[in-house]
Amino acid sequence: MPWFRLTFRPDVVTDLSAADPIMAQRLFDKTKWLASNVENLRHEPVAPDLPGIHKYAVGDWRIFYSIDRAEQLVDIHHIQHRQAPVRPSGT
Repeated sequence: MPWFRLTFRPDVVTDLSAADPIMAQRLFDKTKWLASNVENLRHEPVAPDLPGIHKYAVGDWRIFYSIDRAEQLVDIHHIQHRQAPVRPSGT
């Protein structure tokens, strides 16, 4: 199966800076893994009022993303520690 392309929202760099370097690398690697396994995963929705936004857990961290199957694209919206305050919407 082909990999989906990855895109990252601009604030994801800031999100990753909140993690220690080893965890940041692990989270980044997991985004690549998500893109290579889109067709093999069950994508967990974040909430009923946010259709198309999914989350994937990596330890105590969450990767929030959407999938565009027509463009074969995984768009990473946000990466957040589960204890961190929620960032205002707008992404």
